[in-house]
Order: sequence, then structure tokens, then C-alpha cells
Amino acid sequence: MNPISEYLHNLNRRQFLGRASQPLAAAALASLLGKNTVQAETFSAEERGGLPGLPHFAPKAKRVIYLFMCGGPSHIDTYDYHPEIREFHGQELPDSVRQGQRITTMTSGQKSFPIVAPMFEFEQCGQHGTWVSEILPHTKKIVDDICIVKSLHTEAINHDPAITFINTGAQQPGKASMGAWISYGLGSPNKDLPSYIVMISKGPGQKQALYSRLWGSGFLPSQHQGVALRAGNDPVLYLNNPEGVDRSMRRRMLDRIGALNEQTYAEFQDPETLARTSQYEMAFRMQMSVPGLMDLNDETKETMDLYGPDAEKPGTFARNCIIARRLAERGVPFIQLFHRGWDQHGSLPKLIRGQCESIDNACAGLIQDLKQRGMFEDTLVVWGGEFGRTIYSQGNLTAEDHGRD
Repeated sequence: MNPISEYLHNLNRRQFLGRASQPLAAAALASLLGKNTVQAETFSAEERGGLPGLPHFAPKAKRVIYLFMCGGPSHIDTYDYHPEIREFHGQELPDSVRQGQRITTMTSGQKSFPIVAPMFEFEQCGQHGTWVSEILPHTKKIVDDICIVKSLHTEAINHDPAITFINTGAQQPGKASMGAWISYGLGSPNKDLPSYIVMISKGPGQKQALYSRLWGSGFLPSQHQGVALRAGNDPVLYLNNPEGVDRSMRRRMLDRIGALNEQTYAEFQDPETLARTSQYEMAFRMQMSVPGLMDLNDETKETMDLYGPDAEKPGTFARNCIIARRLAERGVPFIQLFHRGWDQHGSLPKLIRGQCESIDNACAGLIQDLKQRGMFEDTLVVWGGEFGRTIYSQGNLTAEDHGRD
């Protein structure tokens, strides 16, 4: 048999993918970046394709800070101003509006679906007169620095598939998360910290369940999954050495494990073996890098004041926003903050005000802080949830008790 044919005949799928990982990664990176500086300088508009008449720009963003509000923030009461709804307040939602769309089990038993007008006053802010709710006073001050996108929609009507969809692109679990793709495609200039870091903030409201698959790597190598940082003396689980093991002993242990993994990889060509070694080495380096990251004693009073009084409390959204900025300074390309408690099926007027109070100052402070440090131009800050809420009331339409499904 021809030697090349024999080699190809004996090469299984896993071995092929393992040995082709570098060129495949390069191809994936080119696909992820799409429009890049080389392309802009080399190809004409006709050669690039795409919509005619649109300008082509080299990408500017070097990092993403994703502020994810879990539970479905009520867009009607925050950013999506619809004054015309007020004249229909209390009236029954016409069947023609629903057009046969599904209703969740939370309201499917209701006999009446009264329309609910926004519960708060809105004000035009900034140079362009952007409408913002009164419960976001700090956001009003930086409204010219943000873009409110109102055209997104989802087919999911329940929280878990909706959160899974917006984080992974599919309602079914198993796909790689957004941050994992960024990690896979771009890597990180900082070799002492993961390229994808997640923080779950403390705050008011019900604590919606969050699963690690929301920041998982799916079918990508496992070193691209998000690493969760926690408040307190043990920010990363199992990172510290156990009692009786010092740093030099850990180094010798990792060297021997690495040698065994190299032998295993040479025999089976499983790329996950290399990913495991990479994670061991990252954990070793994080033993030195994480403590300095979490220590905010070098932050000035002026900076802390930007984020509000909650910045002094470990685990709060404000505190995590400061840590997110510190991660961005250190070159981490994807940082995601989860803030729970936005699922207001009842007592919406009271609860959503409390939710906004817990994040509004910090969100505005993060934007201002990035601008002061010259990082805002190349940092993409995203604020959003899995979906909005209904225009009709859940439960009886009263001043304080009603909610939105």
C-alpha cells in the first residue's frame, strides 16, 4: 500500500482533528474576526463582498465586558419608552396582538390580560434626547456614551432556554458560550489569567438558578470555558494549595503530571489531554495573579466613589464592576457579570426600582472609569438580559402588586 494512503487509512477522526487544530484554529479566527485590518488594506469592496455602499472599518474592540441581567428586565419600565400605552392602560389586550403566540404557564390560566402602562416617568436625556426611565438616574448622565438596541427578539418564552440561547446561540445545552468563542478565537495577552472570567453578583430579588454551561466551552477545548471568581478569601475554588503542600512541591507535581500527559497525548492524540495540562499550568500561575487582582487597596477614593457605596462590599455588582475593569486592564478579553433578581412576576413597581438602584450607579461608573483611563474606545460594554417582559399584567392590576410575565 502507498505509505500516504496507509497513513490516511489508519488516521482516525480524533487524531486528524488533534493534528489539524492549529490550522483549523487559524481558519476559525479568520472567520470570527471577519473584517480585519489586513482585509481592509488588501481587498476592494467588490472582493470583500457584503452589502453595497457600507463602509468597512478595522475592528477596534479589544475586550468585552458583558453585564448580564438575569430574569428579564422590564424594557417598558427602563429603556423602551412607549407613551402611547398610557391611553390603553387597564384595557384588555386584543387577541390580534398575540396572534396565537404561546403564553407561559405563569399566566396561561388568567382570564384577563389588562394592558399595563410604564410605571415610571421617562425623561429625554443627552444630546439626542434619548428616553430613559427615572429609576436609572445615573445612566441618564452617560446616555450619550451608550447605544440602546430595541430590535432584538427571541422565540424562547422560558428563562433557562432563553438564557442558554443568548449566551450560546442555541436553546438546547451543549454549545460553546460566547466568551468561550472569543477565548478560542482571540486568546489572551495575559498568560497569568484566563481569557474568560465570570462573576455572579450578590443583590436583591430572587436568585435565579445559573448553570456553568452558560459559560462553558461546549465542544471547544475546556481551557476556553469561563472561570468563576467568587467574593471572599477563596476567589477560585481549589486554587490554593492544600495543607502540607508548598509552591515548590506543587511545581514538581505539575512537571511530572505534564510528562505523563505528554506520553498519553503521543499515544492517543486527544487534544483534551493538552487542554488539561494547560489548565493545570494556568491554575499554578493564578495562585500569584489572583490575590493582587482582588485586592482593591490601590484604588483611589475617587474611583471607588464613581461606582457608589456598594463598591466597598465584596460580592456586590458595584464591586464586581471594579474587578471587571481591573481584569480588562490586565488584558482579559471577555469578562461577564451576572446580576440576578430581575424576574418580577409580582410587586414590579417596588422590586424593579430596587434592582435598578443596585446596578445603576455602578454601570455609569464603569463607563466613566473606562473613559478616564482611555479604555472606552476599545472596550465593548454590553448590558442586557434574556428577554423583556409582557405589556399586560400578571395577576391583578393594582398599584403595587402586579407584575409582568
